[in-house]
Amino acid sequence: MRRLLLLTLLLLPAVALLRAQAPQAPPQEPKLILFVAIDQFRYDYLPRFRDEYKGGLKTLLDRGAVFANAHLEHYPSVTAVGHSTMMSGATPAISGIIGNDWYDRETSKQVTSVSDPLGKLLGAAGEASSPKRLLVSTIGDELKRSGSPDSKVIGISMKDRGAILPAGHMADAAYWFDNASGAFVSSDYYFPQTPAWVQAFNAAGHVKEYAGKTWVAGRTMPTEPGPKLNAAVYGSSYGNDLLESFAEDLIREEKLGQRGVTDVLTVGFSSNDSVGHTYGPDSPEAHAVSVGVDGSLGRLFAAVESAVGIENVLVVLTADHSVSPLPEVLESQKMPGGRVLGDFFAPARAALEAKYGPGNWIEATAGTSPYFNYKLMDEQGVDRAEAEDIVAAVMREHPQVARVYTRQQILAGRAAYDAIDSRVLRSFNPQRSGDLEIVLNPFWIRSTSGTTHGSPYNYDTHIPLIFMGPGIKPGRYYKAAALNDAAPTIAALLDIEMPSGSLGRILDEIIK
Repeated sequence: MRRLLLLTLLLLPAVALLRAQAPQAPPQEPKLILFVAIDQFRYDYLPRFRDEYKGGLKTLLDRGAVFANAHLEHYPSVTAVGHSTMMSGATPAISGIIGNDWYDRETSKQVTSVSDPLGKLLGAAGEASSPKRLLVSTIGDELKRSGSPDSKVIGISMKDRGAILPAGHMADAAYWFDNASGAFVSSDYYFPQTPAWVQAFNAAGHVKEYAGKTWVAGRTMPTEPGPKLNAAVYGSSYGNDLLESFAEDLIREEKLGQRGVTDVLTVGFSSNDSVGHTYGPDSPEAHAVSVGVDGSLGRLFAAVESAVGIENVLVVLTADHSVSPLPEVLESQKMPGGRVLGDFFAPARAALEAKYGPGNWIEATAGTSPYFNYKLMDEQGVDRAEAEDIVAAVMREHPQVARVYTRQQILAGRAAYDAIDSRVLRSFNPQRSGDLEIVLNPFWIRSTSGTTHGSPYNYDTHIPLIFMGPGIKPGRYYKAAALNDAAPTIAALLDIEMPSGSLGRILDEIIK
C-alpha cells in the first residue's frame, strides 16, 4: 500500500502536466451577442434600486460578471462618444467621434456624429444618418470580416447615434425613433427601403397605446396622437417599452441567433437620458425609469429565451455616460456646484479683439471648445499658438474653470499629469477638435435648467459594465475597467480580430 501510495504521488505531477498539455475544447460560440446600452444610467442606480429590480437587471446582477469600478476614459462624456466606444474600444482621438456634434472646418458647418448629407432618411421626412464619420471598425465589422459574412449585425435605439455607432459600418441595419412621425426609421445606407415587418410595426401605431397613461405620479401622457405624444413617450419609461417591443419583432422577423451563425444585436434604451436631463438623478422620475427599464429588459430576455435560449446568448450591459445631480439639489445638500450662465466665450472674443482688433476670431464653438477662424488669422498674420495662449489665459480667470488645454499643448503631449488630463488627451482629434479644451469645476454645468453630463469627473464617468453568458464567470469584480474593454473582451470570446482602434484590455478575469 505504501508503494502504491508513493507511486500515485509520483505520478500526480505527470498527470497534471498531461492534462495541461491536452487539447482544450473550443469555447462555446454564442448564437447571439446582445449588447445593451442604457443611456445616462449611473452605476449607483444598480445598488440604489436593487431591491426593486425583478426583471433583466436582477438577472444580470445575480448571474453576471459585475464590474463595480468601470469608467469612461474619454472626454466629453456624452452619448455619441460613449456609443462609438462600446463596440470599437477606441478613444475619440482615434475614432473621430469627438462629441455629439462639432464644427467641420472643411464644410464650415456644424455636423453631428452621424449626419449624412448625401444619404436619404427612410420612413419619414428629414435628414439621413449613417456611420460614415466613424473612422474605426466595430465588433460587428470584424465578425463579418473574420469569415462570417452571413452573421447579421443590427443596431436599434430611440436615438440615431445610439443605433448606428455601436453597429458599425457593415451593419445590416440600424433603426431609430423619429419623434415627428412616431415611427422607427432608417437610412438608404443600409437598404433602399425599410423591410416590410418594420413598416407593419409602424403601421400598427404602437405609440397610441400610451396615450393618456401615467408612468409616474403626476406624469401623464398626452391624450391625442401626434408629435407631442411621440415626444412624451420618448421622455418616459414608455419609450423603453416601445423599443423593447420593436426588438421582439426584430428578433423574430430577422431570426437572430437562429441561423447557425453568431449574430449581433445592439439595443440602446434612450429614454433614461431624456428623463435624467429633465428631472435629475435624484428625482422620482429617474427612480421610476430605472425600475421601468429593468422590466423592459426582463421582457427582452424572455423573448430571447423563447427564440434562442438565454444560455446561448452573450449579454453585455453598460451605459454611455452618467450624469451630474441638479445644482439646486447639490445646494440643498451643502455641496459645491452650480450653473454657468451667459455667454461663456465672451471673454475669449474680447481678449482676441483687444489684441488683434475687431473680427470674427472665433467662428464656432462645440461644448466648451472654441474653433478659431483660421482664414482670418492667416490673412491678418496672427500666430495661432499665441492666440491659443491668450484665450487660455483669460479663460483660466473664470471662477468656475478648472483646467484649460491648448491645441499646441495637447499635440506636444504636455498635458498628461493625472486621469483628468489623460481623458482629455485621449479625446483630441487634430482634424476635428477645436483649438482649446476647457474643463469646468466639478458639479458646475452650463445648462439653464435640468441637468447634464460631459465632464471627466467620476459622477459622469462611473458606469455599469456587466457580462453574462457562455464562457463568463459570474461574480463581482473590483479591478479597474473601462468602457474601452468591452470590445476587446467580446473579440477574444469570439476569437476574432480586435477592432482597428481598440485600446482596451481583455477582461480575462471574467473568462472561464
